[in-house]
Amino acid sequence: MLQQVNQGVMLPLMEAFYTIQGEGFHTGKAAYFIRVGGCDVGCHWCDVKESWNADLHPPTAIGPIVEQAARYSDTIVVTGGEPLTWNMDPLTAALRERGMKIHIETSGAYPLSGHWDWICLSPKKTKGPLDEIYTRANELKVIVYNKHDFAFAEAQAARVGPGCQLFLQPEWSVREKVTPLIVDYVMAHPKWRVSLQTHKYLNIP
Repeated sequence: MLQQVNQGVMLPLMEAFYTIQGEGFHTGKAAYFIRVGGCDVGCHWCDVKESWNADLHPPTAIGPIVEQAARYSDTIVVTGGEPLTWNMDPLTAALRERGMKIHIETSGAYPLSGHWDWICLSPKKTKGPLDEIYTRANELKVIVYNKHDFAFAEAQAARVGPGCQLFLQPEWSVREKVTPLIVDYVMAHPKWRVSLQTHKYLNIP
């Protein structure tokens, strides 16, 4: 079974669910989320810390994952944890065979595998992205916890391609404090856009 997980034909599936995309460029769109366990990036403000330990989530064959996804939506978001901990080639190939549009949300800390229609790069200071991910990213989403994160965001934006969409998103626990800072920053630097975790305001997954 370990070999199958390493090959990507089984994945430590934490959860999968149909909902509305709450963040970033595709906010408001219906999508089916596949959340894969396993992450060692270690963001102190992570709101799904239960995803970090892959051993807590049973290895699941990608066949049933894809069949379940096909019942709900043609837009699939693969997230984690950090999904690129694992080989995403088999999963994305199977989803693509079903004609699905496939998105990923990643810190970029591991080599890019899989074939994606949309790559959302959300870089973290604790374990930065690999060089290869920057030019492939369609969306850069930087989480703002304090005012020092704006300098980090600009450094990351300098590395992505010219067509990459740029977002600043308040960390949820300090949203009342940092959202006004983000609003002012985006108004002064209009290449950026504001991203909010609208699913939390809507009380949906």
